[in-house]
Amino acid sequence: MSTLAFAVCFAVWMMNGVLVTYLVDAGVYDWDKPSVGWLIGTPVLTGSILRLPAGMLADRYGGRVVMPALMLLTSIPVYLVSHVHTYIGMLLAGLGVGVAGASFAVGVSFVSAWFPPARQGMALGIFGIGNAGAALTTLVAPSLLGALTRHGADPEAWHTLPRLYAAALVVTALAFWLATSPRRADAASSTLTLRERLAPLRQLRVWRFGCYYAFAFGSFVALSQWLMPYYVNVYAMSVTSAGLLATAFSLPSGIVRALGGWLSDRIGPRSVLYWTLGVSILLLGLLAPPRMEVQAPGQGIMAARPGTVTAASDREIVIDQDRYALQEVDESAAEFRAGIHQDEEGFHFLPTASFRQVPIVGVGEQVGKGQLVARGVTRIYFQANLWIFTTLVILVGLMMGLANGAVFKHIPSYFPGRVGVVGGLVGVIGGLGGFVEPILFGYLLSATGIWTSCWIFLCVFAVVCLLWMHTVVRGQVRALAPGLTRVFDDVPS
Repeated sequence: MSTLAFAVCFAVWMMNGVLVTYLVDAGVYDWDKPSVGWLIGTPVLTGSILRLPAGMLADRYGGRVVMPALMLLTSIPVYLVSHVHTYIGMLLAGLGVGVAGASFAVGVSFVSAWFPPARQGMALGIFGIGNAGAALTTLVAPSLLGALTRHGADPEAWHTLPRLYAAALVVTALAFWLATSPRRADAASSTLTLRERLAPLRQLRVWRFGCYYAFAFGSFVALSQWLMPYYVNVYAMSVTSAGLLATAFSLPSGIVRALGGWLSDRIGPRSVLYWTLGVSILLLGLLAPPRMEVQAPGQGIMAARPGTVTAASDREIVIDQDRYALQEVDESAAEFRAGIHQDEEGFHFLPTASFRQVPIVGVGEQVGKGQLVARGVTRIYFQANLWIFTTLVILVGLMMGLANGAVFKHIPSYFPGRVGVVGGLVGVIGGLGGFVEPILFGYLLSATGIWTSCWIFLCVFAVVCLLWMHTVVRGQVRALAPGLTRVFDDVPS
């Protein structure tokens, strides 16, 4: 029931990503990229900030009370979205929609209370499958919007979508209340003061876990919403088709979170994080090159002796008695620049290059020895094939899902009885990543004009997480076994 409730809340939390993309694509509103980034990120901000108090409430009163109360509370602003007609109104309504994101901290506290430490990694991983609620929204919402608006004939009918989401919250809240029973991880925790509950927040370890989670979960949240406009703009896809491919990213990522928890129970969460962060860096590096056409200077033709140009064409230049053959014009390059057959160039995994020469002198012109009479033009074209791109994106999502399960294996192990508050803080940091990143993506796109700037940012982020973890692990090894590192470093005689 916790997984189901989290999936519904997560679907609501991601609603703005699909809805805002549709409203801009359909021409209902004319919002620029940074504005879209703010609208997508605003619900994530509220859900992130509220995770800490929601986790504390779950530790105090139990998830059976807090979870349905949170869903009923969220249904109100979700319904009010249907009455919004301005940018400011959508922004403010998004703050209320974001309350759904706080359900994660409630679920972590409630689920961990039912399992011993040896099984909490797997249990929390299964609960984390609720991330697939993002896939539910990207898969169903675009088609639902198409049906509601009669495929664009009545664009104002989008107002029905948030009402359906509000109804889903109410139904799920009632089902959760009827199907669950109360339980808390530590009965003594109900008597703790606020100061005692917040004591773990003074430990740097908690913030480090939050940094990992900001990459694994925050980036997942950001991409679940950012991939919609990405596919629409870069690959000229419809909102419905973009939603299907965005689902291909978010659905597997949510499902494998349980596998990440199971692997963490078996081989340890740090080993899982080492592999997932390392592979993520490789995949994000491969995603960084944009779809592009680059023209660079190539080998030109210089006059062997002085004379007068008597003929100049795309095929040859004649200077007195000397003939200089030019490489023929690359027709495919000309067609590409004109937008002809852009999607019919075949399958290219690696960049392709072509070369041509262009005359720069005219008939009757006097030229000197060694003068450049035709310049070379090298055209490099990188297709960034849609299916290769999508495969790499799905693999990135899988790594993030595995890492999510590994991060939350740490919390009940290090902080038993404080899972709600610590999980809430880690969730706050991770959720803030999901809030900040779409906005950063929008500003990076505006500054560079390159859509793949988001992958470069995420690659750097993963490197920071990996280096921080490795530094801490090395420090712990030195503290626990000072002579161990010397064993590896010393060269045997």
